[in-house]
Amino acid sequence: MLRRIAAPDLASLPSALSNADGTVTKDERERAMSQQHPYVGMWVTSDGHIRQELRSNGRYDEARGSRHSAYQGRYEIKGNHIEYWDDTGFTADGTFVSRDELHHGGMIFKRQE
Repeated sequence: MLRRIAAPDLASLPSALSNADGTVTKDERERAMSQQHPYVGMWVTSDGHIRQELRSNGRYDEARGSRHSAYQGRYEIKGNHIEYWDDTGFTADGTFVSRDELHHGGMIFKRQE
């Protein structure tokens, strides 16, 4: 399964994250990405009904109302554009209009701190 999100420059990671042979483990890479990628995290509609978590591993989990994990799948970010591939087969997209606002599916999501 191909998962791509804008990744940090791994050469810039602290040497403490590197193994003795200079490689970086998957967990270390994901931790670095979650700290550096500006769009990873929780995004919520103003009424709180839809909550979408963009995970550092290129997966998302969307809750709707009391229905947890209503939709799950993978995502890919290029610039300020996001593409979604749901595990059930449908696709969607969205646009980050700022670091704290996502337009997706006719809705506006705000970053939840």
